[in-house]
Amino acid sequence: MVQVDMSRTLLLNLENDYVVLLRGSEGQRALAISVGQSEAQAIAIRLNNLTVPRPLTHDLFRATLEKLGWTLARAVVCDLREETFYARLFLRRGAEELEMDARPSDAIALALRCSAPVFIEDAVMAQAGVLFTEDGQRQAEPGAAEETPSALLLLQQRLARAVAEERYEEAARIRDEIRRLPAPN
Repeated sequence: MVQVDMSRTLLLNLENDYVVLLRGSEGQRALAISVGQSEAQAIAIRLNNLTVPRPLTHDLFRATLEKLGWTLARAVVCDLREETFYARLFLRRGAEELEMDARPSDAIALALRCSAPVFIEDAVMAQAGVLFTEDGQRQAEPGAAEETPSALLLLQQRLARAVAEERYEEAARIRDEIRRLPAPN
């Protein structure tokens, strides 16, 4: 698994579409995940160390976990199916561990509140992540098989690179190109 460096996590607003950019703690890997507006707000509040006068849903869930004696051990972006990311929460109370499904956006927002690590499964990073060199150029994965990537994959990689390089207007154009692609059969 790839551990996310939360200090390098970016939240981007691309014409009212929000993207959280998760970067691995080692290397230059990045994974771009679309999130909803309320989840973007919850993530932004913690990334910017802001306080709110009343608890938001993720704050309430964290407080409930604490009252019940549970801690969030880790959050994992564990799967990508049909262009949708999936996540799991791993809760711990003593020797007991509980695993729960979650949307990645909620998992990230909760992990930030609980100071819990976030991980990305290697298979997900290999499928949707992009590896960058120090000068910002896309780099092929070591040992990756040479194959012709799909138009969608190429656009997703271009989008991740544009977001990573903070070229937001280009990222918005690429996002629109992705939306115009025909649905997979």
